[in-house]
Amino acid sequence: MTTRTIVRRVRGMPTSDGAGVKMTRVIGQPALDTLDPFLMLDAFGSDKGADYIGGFPDHPHRGFETVTYMLAGRMRHGDNQGNSGLLGPGSVQWMTAGRGIVHSEMPEQEDGEMRGFQLWVNLPAKDKMTAPRYQDIAPERIPEVDPAPGVHARVIAGELAGARGPVGGVATEPVFLDLALAPHARIEVPLPAAHNAFAFVFEGAGVTIGGVTLDHYELGVLSAGGTVALEAGEAAARLILVAGKPLNEPVAKYGPFVMNTPQQIMQAIDDYRAGRF
Repeated sequence: MTTRTIVRRVRGMPTSDGAGVKMTRVIGQPALDTLDPFLMLDAFGSDKGADYIGGFPDHPHRGFETVTYMLAGRMRHGDNQGNSGLLGPGSVQWMTAGRGIVHSEMPEQEDGEMRGFQLWVNLPAKDKMTAPRYQDIAPERIPEVDPAPGVHARVIAGELAGARGPVGGVATEPVFLDLALAPHARIEVPLPAAHNAFAFVFEGAGVTIGGVTLDHYELGVLSAGGTVALEAGEAAARLILVAGKPLNEPVAKYGPFVMNTPQQIMQAIDDYRAGRF
């Protein structure tokens, strides 16, 4: 079984989105435009209300999925179909926008820590116009396991050490793990061999993969292979390990619309303007 290595290291770039929310864009920036099927990865984290208080007022999506993983803070979401819910610490929302939805994500706090990730995952052409749906997952539904000495894992999607994540029915067959490693802890994680995968270190000094050390807030694009070995250094570390089946389809992007052709993008714009979402 081939062990994965790091083939590319990427640092995020500061940006803002929504109504001025400050964040770090890791995928979806010049250094890493996409990693099929992943279109964007934003990491957000601040204890200053001014950095996030504007939130993300009503905005449309079509043709892909948005994944929000909250580490700290509280965010309220709502949409034009009457759905609403609260994302708190440790919770996940996997939203399939499909043929179109208009939604908002607004903080339910004026100050204090707000921290987490938003990941955009592409949909295959056959599913781009499917009906929208949500998978709102409370923290207690996410299994937690200790798959190796000094390693604690939250299994959001995929499987690890006999635990299966609650996210299901996703075309790209994702793996999404939150791994906390004690100093010098080591683990080998099995991954589907043909999936594209990345690791992003968001706490601690670094994690070594195949002889290459990822520093804090650095993403490593992984080679193909059936397993990946991770080892912490002198300090504890925490990272997300994410993998998905590549779609190998044309991608046409325009803001919140991701389709296969420019003509489909124009149709999405027309449909949104005409109130057909």
